[in-house]
Amino acid sequence: MTNQPNTTDINTPHNNEPIVISVKNVHKSFKLPTERAWGLKQAILNRFKGIKGYKELKVLNGISFDIHRNEFIGIVGRNGSGKSTLLKTLAKIYFPEKGSVEINGTLIPFIELGVGFNPDLSGRENIYLNGALLGFSNKEMDAMYDKIVDFAELRPFMDQKLKNYSSGMQVRLAFSIAIRAKGDVLLLDEVLAVGDAAFQKKCSDYFASIKGQQTVILVTHNMDNVIKYCDRAILIENGRIKLNGNPKEVAEAYNNLWNEQK
Repeated sequence: MTNQPNTTDINTPHNNEPIVISVKNVHKSFKLPTERAWGLKQAILNRFKGIKGYKELKVLNGISFDIHRNEFIGIVGRNGSGKSTLLKTLAKIYFPEKGSVEINGTLIPFIELGVGFNPDLSGRENIYLNGALLGFSNKEMDAMYDKIVDFAELRPFMDQKLKNYSSGMQVRLAFSIAIRAKGDVLLLDEVLAVGDAAFQKKCSDYFASIKGQQTVILVTHNMDNVIKYCDRAILIENGRIKLNGNPKEVAEAYNNLWNEQK
């Protein structure tokens, strides 16, 4: 087995900063059913025959890397490469079967639209609900509230139920909560691929303003954003790190994977 790249071998402007995320030899797999046992009797018979009724799909196969404070990291990979599973493992939605993930500080995830939202509550109530889920008190959310609403540009709609919001409005609100919650690490999944052009420009300006000031992990298929924002990028392929280093080199390697597939 070849050794996977490690951040200790890579020079970045933040190498002297403390490590805020340490991922060591992480393995994760899922059980996929191959047949259905109709009733308890059939399940017992299958067991005696050695028929498991499922196959094991290994998704992460020994992932290791460190992230330093204030690094802007891009994580890229083709669909099915394991990057979404890695993302959810960092967010503590999934837990590794082997290995460890250590996070020193507060991690704010922006992964899937609607997670943590209640459509029957107002926009205002959902801000406080999300804040509570992220571990913030009402007093802390009071201090953040105006900035969240102003960034989302949704002040006239805050007392309307969320189910009356368009998907674009929900994206703006969710993203505004994520970036204003002032966590130590911001975890973003394809945020620049959603919303209208004006919202994407606002996201772009925000990323430019925080580069070097906050730890950010951006999972994306957009190599232009990787090159533009990231200090370092990690390419995942078949549940392993294929390349960990210069964003331009990683972007080129990513594009080469698609060219090899043609």
